[in-house]
Amino acid sequence: MSKFDWSDLDARLLQLLVAVVEVGSITGAAQRLGVTQSAVSHLLDKLRVITGDPLFVKSGRGIVATARAEALAAQARELLGELERFARSGEFDPARWQTTFTIAANDFQRDLLLPALMARLRQAAPGLVLRVIPSDVPSLEMLRSEHCQLVISPRPPDGADILQKRLFEDRYRVFYDPAVREPPRTRADYLDAQHITVVYEPRRALDLDRHLAAQGIQRRFAVMVPGFAGLPPFIRGSDLLATVPGRLQSHLLRDLASVEPPVPCPPMPMYMVWHARHQVDAAHRWLRGELEAVVGDVVT
Repeated sequence: MSKFDWSDLDARLLQLLVAVVEVGSITGAAQRLGVTQSAVSHLLDKLRVITGDPLFVKSGRGIVATARAEALAAQARELLGELERFARSGEFDPARWQTTFTIAANDFQRDLLLPALMARLRQAAPGLVLRVIPSDVPSLEMLRSEHCQLVISPRPPDGADILQKRLFEDRYRVFYDPAVREPPRTRADYLDAQHITVVYEPRRALDLDRHLAAQGIQRRFAVMVPGFAGLPPFIRGSDLLATVPGRLQSHLLRDLASVEPPVPCPPMPMYMVWHARHQVDAAHRWLRGELEAVVGDVVT
């Protein structure tokens, strides 16, 4: 009979499981946790005995998690969150906060807000590690499974257990290469041109295009890219137009020209989104406040 049972589980084993599942390698998990590879291997062997599952199997030159490991990692994230909240049952002190906080954001909001947020966090909460993942079109499951603790997106998922707060509102502008073409001054100029756009989910129209379609406006797309970072190389040296959030002119598209759209476009709101389990959590509430302070400084 195995000498291990459920009472042998501790936070270190749960953190290890989550780290290996998320990173996908023994080496990466060891680096994230600040331990040796041999320590990770030893603890994984202990977990395998406890769970009765191989947890990870070889795939090419790396490893992949078994279905059981994926399911256990989701439960482990929940348990780790509960343990952290248990330990913080007293007054919250950000200077003593030791955690990895995951925010899901696409490249527009990531580059606009998160460097400034990280600068604030390094001063006030030096023990916090900020992990940033792409949000694409955010889903309820991202927050329910603790895949991330906060989402920044113009498209909040809709759920009774999901909360949101508007951070700011942006306006669309049309970006182009002034060395190649003139700005589109009329609706006809705009509709005659070819366009480039960002598409996160195949066959799902952008909110902007659904709005334009309701007015009988259909853009002609020559290129679709998976993120805003893909726009500049295609716009430079071409006659393509990109109708995107205007605040991109402060960083990613700063070397391109832009004008207001010659067709009516809706505003683009930006929200922070979180699960109800974190609504009254002191640490989560503090970090949301830090993000709002960053918005006040960065978005003018």
